[in-house]
Amino acid sequence: MYNDYLKLPFPVSLEHIPYLWQQSDVLVFLVDLDNYDTFNTSYLSRIELEYLERLKTDHFKKRYIVSRTVLKHIICKVANERSASEISTYKNENGKVCVLNHNELCICISYTESLAALAISKVDVGIDIELVRKLSLKSIIKNLYKKTSLMDETVDETDFLKIWTLKEAYSKFSNKKMHLIFNRELDLNSVNHLTWIIDNKYLFSIVTCSESHIIDINRLQKIECTWD
Repeated sequence: MYNDYLKLPFPVSLEHIPYLWQQSDVLVFLVDLDNYDTFNTSYLSRIELEYLERLKTDHFKKRYIVSRTVLKHIICKVANERSASEISTYKNENGKVCVLNHNELCICISYTESLAALAISKVDVGIDIELVRKLSLKSIIKNLYKKTSLMDETVDETDFLKIWTLKEAYSKFSNKKMHLIFNRELDLNSVNHLTWIIDNKYLFSIVTCSESHIIDINRLQKIECTWD
């Protein structure tokens, strides 16, 4: 049911990112949000600050501030920009994250608990990461297409979670509203899709276009940037 179990090595630094970018089509970085205790918005653009104001809780605000700040430092390394504060992101009408003046970069972000997964890619990409945990099968089945094979009693909670993450990743890849994907059978024949169990804790799915791509997943070292 899974492509592989992946044990991530020690975190990589920002300085190593240009080399990784040269060697890969898709880079994915796992960021521990608990490493950052700041709510400083100095790296956010006007567009981002306006979006931040619409978020309802401190939890959502913090993960937005940290993920965008870290993402901008990553973009500086792959796009050879001078300053992270000069980079601006926005969401299109379907929620896809875009980088102003960098249409060549494909971005996708996913969260679970206190972890953010940031994907930066040379090709269209969709990702989703979830903490492997017990879920209500009744609740999942209600939101997934009622395909007979999914109702097999031998399929456990983690298998359903894989289907869930693939649907999330596919909706982001295809730039479609999630409800348009979740309520029908998922056809992955025309795309490249992979799923890993990471560190025996997280289930991670990724969808790209049909060609085979080099995908590199790393844990990112805490960025010691200026937050004030």
